[in-house]
Formats: sequence, structure tokens, C-alpha cells
Amino acid sequence: MKILAAEDNPVFQSMLRSMLTKWGYEVILAGDGNQAWSALQAECPPRLAILDWMMPGLDGVEVCRRLRAANREPYVYVLLLTARTDSQDLVEGMEAGADDYLTKPFNATELRARLRAGRRIVELQEELMLAREALRQQATHDGLTGLLNRSAIMEVLHNELARSQRGGQPLSLLMIDLDHFKLVNDEFGHLAGDAVLREASARMRAVVRRYDSVGRYGGEEFLVVLPGCDSRAAAAEAERLRQSLSSTPFIFVNGTCALTGSIGYVCSTDAPIGDADNLIRLADDALYEAKNHGRNQSASARTEMIVQ
Repeated sequence: MKILAAEDNPVFQSMLRSMLTKWGYEVILAGDGNQAWSALQAECPPRLAILDWMMPGLDGVEVCRRLRAANREPYVYVLLLTARTDSQDLVEGMEAGADDYLTKPFNATELRARLRAGRRIVELQEELMLAREALRQQATHDGLTGLLNRSAIMEVLHNELARSQRGGQPLSLLMIDLDHFKLVNDEFGHLAGDAVLREASARMRAVVRRYDSVGRYGGEEFLVVLPGCDSRAAAAEAERLRQSLSSTPFIFVNGTCALTGSIGYVCSTDAPIGDADNLIRLADDALYEAKNHGRNQSASARTEMIVQ
């Protein structure tokens, strides 16, 4: 585990580096408060920090204050080193955000014990973060395909539509349906159908841009939200998605099958669209057009659809 040792005294700095390295820590040294603050702002900051109270530049207490004000994750456990013994000084340090303190000169065994306690707290916080992320993933993603679930993709659509209307930028919506998907379940079973849904989802994720959003709308229907895409760009994206589904057979445990997709799309700037529900209705109507004309193709919302 990375640990920051911020100490301006070369003797104490060398002693800390030697002890911490011996105890198995990856040591990052700082000779003043400014260097300490820079180290804590790094992309992968140390999870433990030993800060001397009195340092050139920022002192240890000010580094604590800035660290807690930034409220960044993951949490950094701070041990303050100080020669001060007055209770009011110690209260000031703890109120600034230090988790623990040790007075100089310190005992190496005591320092090691306090760092072990800090490490346990950091590791528990990491477990809580992982659990929170797992809950968030479960709440917003479809358990079978890993795509955004219906409520999450609808939230994305509402947010992106509002943003596009504020900025005057186009937003396109694609609705995709896997053609004759019921036949896969009927012929090969529902486990094969689940495998096909997972593979189809993976193919679609691989095609869209990083900032596009793909969600499972229900059953074998999917929504793709394309910020900044006009009708021409949406048509090109729909074709890429269609080809990703139809280009190679789907392989599963008990067989293979060829599968295609029909796609309906609409752009928010083609006409006054209104809200997200109307955008979905138009994409759905266009999807039925694609199905009625033979499937395995895409269709855009026609002008008469939009002005109804």
C-alpha cells in the first residue's frame, strides 16, 4: 500500500523511509507541505499519509483541511506528527481532518500499530465502496446483458434530450428489435436465448461510441441514445449496428443461429419532437416500418409520423 511521508527534517525523513519500507509500504516522500499536497492530488494517491505539523509551505494541518474539503475518494487516512502536546493544539489538528496523531519523538512500535489501525480503516472503506458500486450496478444495469436497464436508459434519454434542447444540438434515438427472436427460444431453449441476448448486447456495445448509451428496453428490444447525431449520422450508426448483429452467426452450447435486427431511428431536430416519450413513440413507429418492409433493415421516422 502507498504511504506518504511528509517531513522536512532530513533525519526524520530518512528514518521514516527506512521503517516504512521495512514494514512493506510503498513510500512517497515529501519535503514540504506543497509537495505533500501535490502527491495527494495525484491520479492514484497514497491511501495513508504521515504529515508533519510544521513544514515549509503548507503545514500539516492546512494539508488536512484541503484534503477533507476536496472530499475525494478513495479516503486518505492521515496521521499527524507533532511536537506539540497542548490539548488545544491537538484538537485543532483533529478538527482539521487528521484521523490520528503521534507526538515527537515517537516510538516505532507505536507508529506501526497506529498505521495498522489506519490500514484496516482504509481497507474497510474500500470494501464499502465496492459494495456501493455493486449496488449501483444492480440498480442501473440489466442483470442478463449488462446493459443499462429500462429505467436507467430512460433517465439517460431524458437528460440528454434536455441537454440537446438547451444547447441546440441534435440527439438521435434508435430502437432495435432482434428479428424472430422467439424462434431461438422455441428451437434451442431459453438458455440459448439468454446467450444470444448477451452476445447481441456485447456486439452493440462494441459498435457505439464511448459516450453513446445502450439499454435493454424490454425483452429483445433495445434503445440507443446518440448525443450530437443528426439523421445522417444516426442512419450510419444504425447500419453499423445492424451489420454487427447479422455479420456472423451466434454460437451457443447446443447450436448456432443466424440472427438479424430491425432498427427504427429518429432525430430530435427533424421537427418539434417534444418530450422523451414522443421520441420513443416515433422510433417505435419507425421500427415497425422496418419490420413491415422485410426486417433486417433500418427506417427513419417519416415526416407524417412526426407531424401527427
